[in-house]
Amino acid sequence: MSVKKPIDHDAAALFQAAVTGVKKLKPHTRITQKKPPKLAAFSTPTQSAMIADTLSDFASGVVPDEFLRNGIARLTLRKLRKLVIQDSLDLHGLTSDAARMLLQQFLHHASAQNLRCVLVIHGKGLNSQAGVAVLKIRTRHWLMQHAAVLAYCDAPNNHGGTGAVLVLLKN
Repeated sequence: MSVKKPIDHDAAALFQAAVTGVKKLKPHTRITQKKPPKLAAFSTPTQSAMIADTLSDFASGVVPDEFLRNGIARLTLRKLRKLVIQDSLDLHGLTSDAARMLLQQFLHHASAQNLRCVLVIHGKGLNSQAGVAVLKIRTRHWLMQHAAVLAYCDAPNNHGGTGAVLVLLKN
């Protein structure tokens, strides 16, 4: 049973004054926000045993902020930033080994679900020793090695900025 609150006429008048002159958008110019599909949990004990650990922790040199697999046009990165994020993974606080295994499971699941754009949050390394963002460097190195990854780039600021990465996957 809900109890109706009395209408505050001062607030209603203030609202009316604020929206005076506002015009409705035409139906063809409206954008309806689509919610990403809800997915089942991506890892089960039996699935994780079947996914081989093929990613190396050791990067030779500097890991780039952006990556394109050979044959992928540079314009793809601009398009990637505009795609709807279909799923995400947060690696904050995990050890390197745990993060690597979880990332492999996540990418395997995303590929099996034919997802195209996913977000991987690795953090900026602000709380790490010596200020080195270990998970950031390793996550990007692992993504470059994974066969399902076509490209990646920094996420927009509202999704983590340099502490996260947008990943484009093969169909």
